[in-house]
Amino acid sequence: PGETPSFAKAPATPEGGSWNAPVKVFDRLQFRFDGAGYLKDGTTQVFVLPVDGGTPRQVTFEEADLGGPAWLGNSTLLVSGNLAEDADLDPLESEIYAVSLSDLSIRPLTSRDGPDYGPVVSPDGKTVAYRGFDDKVLSYQQDNLYLMNADGSGTREIAADFPRSIGQTVWAPDGKSLLVLSEDYGVLSLFRIGLDGKATKIVTDIGGASIGRPYAEGSFSVSGGRKPMVAYTAGFADRPSEVGMAGIDGKDAKVLTTLNGDVLPFLEMARVEEIKVPSSHDGLEIEAWVALPPDFKADGSFPMILEIHGGPYAMYGPYFASEIQRFAAEGYVTVWTNPRGSTGYGEEFALAIDRAYPGNDYDDLMSVVDELVKRNYVSKDRLFVTGGSGGGILTAWIVTKTDRFAAAASVKPVINWMTMALAADIAQMVRRQWIREDPWSNPEAYLERSPIRYVDKVKTPTLMMVGDQDWRTPAWEAEQFYTGLKMNGVDTALIHVPDSPHYIASRPSRLIAKTDNIMGWFAKYDPAKKVEGE
Repeated sequence: PGETPSFAKAPATPEGGSWNAPVKVFDRLQFRFDGAGYLKDGTTQVFVLPVDGGTPRQVTFEEADLGGPAWLGNSTLLVSGNLAEDADLDPLESEIYAVSLSDLSIRPLTSRDGPDYGPVVSPDGKTVAYRGFDDKVLSYQQDNLYLMNADGSGTREIAADFPRSIGQTVWAPDGKSLLVLSEDYGVLSLFRIGLDGKATKIVTDIGGASIGRPYAEGSFSVSGGRKPMVAYTAGFADRPSEVGMAGIDGKDAKVLTTLNGDVLPFLEMARVEEIKVPSSHDGLEIEAWVALPPDFKADGSFPMILEIHGGPYAMYGPYFASEIQRFAAEGYVTVWTNPRGSTGYGEEFALAIDRAYPGNDYDDLMSVVDELVKRNYVSKDRLFVTGGSGGGILTAWIVTKTDRFAAAASVKPVINWMTMALAADIAQMVRRQWIREDPWSNPEAYLERSPIRYVDKVKTPTLMMVGDQDWRTPAWEAEQFYTGLKMNGVDTALIHVPDSPHYIASRPSRLIAKTDNIMGWFAKYDPAKKVEGE
């Protein structure tokens, strides 16, 4: 715990009475965070305790948050954190530190402009692998893989030519290679990287950790022994994840579980197709997936939902998602895609939207919709669009540029980059890395990519939805667009999800409420249902 700032002493409490809760004083740039709310005074520190229980013992005492501990032998812990005096102004400046458990001293093992984090110690205790990058002050930068000696000397990058970002990292039991997760052109793959930097892909069906929307998320674990194995979350398009297993060389892969085997035989899931479409902007290939309802036929009559991922630096894939299946069960052809700016396709692909977001990703999305209309999969008069967070801003951006959609649902969006850069929990990141201008000096740099700037162009009925405890894209973002739409006579509604942070579908009831309200809004403006009198 830290000391609460105060500039006045509270008056004495009157006998038999009580005062209201005292005022709250904040003196840090980062004074609240999504999912945590207003931050308590103090910092997160590291503790140790015996494996069989006992009293925890605090071993770090810094004036900054520390975490990610890893054992280095029996008397040293490796931790990561940002101990810079101006940490709130430069949130990426984290380093790896060694903490001696004998005298509780702490010393840095890394030092550079950019983050270093996630230390994992080799089986023989001589080498530490970690992730990071040299900060070039861009909106997206890939994590690279590094090694150093246990004392912090001999730092070197390995697999420098690996084309995508390095994720979860684990040493092979023999200490001769590392296993790493990486987003890999729409799927999550496991690679084995030798100490010489050579990378070999060994598993390609990891995924399924995201149940609501089809994000490429998953994890793995490595066993010891003479024949080590890899256990992982196996992802599928037509069912939730299972437990998969393979040899450390990728051989003998198999799925060990059928966790929903008593339910799935009685359900008819949507069939998922992959398509690749050249963008109308420049011919760049855009990968997408289409979920086809059980009664689908390519007769040009079906309604379509374009579902846009958040991030924007994130990646969708061919994975089961309850929201997608729910849409399909109601007869919607649903398409999701990885427009430029998505991760998993290399840094150049992601940085195509650097300081240009939203931008040409709009053309990528419209090209995918055009392809479905061309294939006669969907009716051009029954098009709908939705997305959350980064997908929310793109939904709002789309309706400022076209009226081809019958209705839209913008979920937890960014609407005004000015207010994001001054009041969101990632305000400094927006200012320093995304826009790279001061909002008070160059407001136009913020407004030119803000949907609120063009709200008078909107004709599409647009639903706004946000959690009332969302500090990532705060409620006032959705409220600004809602108010602007109302002032311009556009059909709109605003949904507040009570007591909810940015992840508004974190509970089953909330996920159901989200999808059902979106479908209810779309049904209201579906021309086919109007004809039917619904």
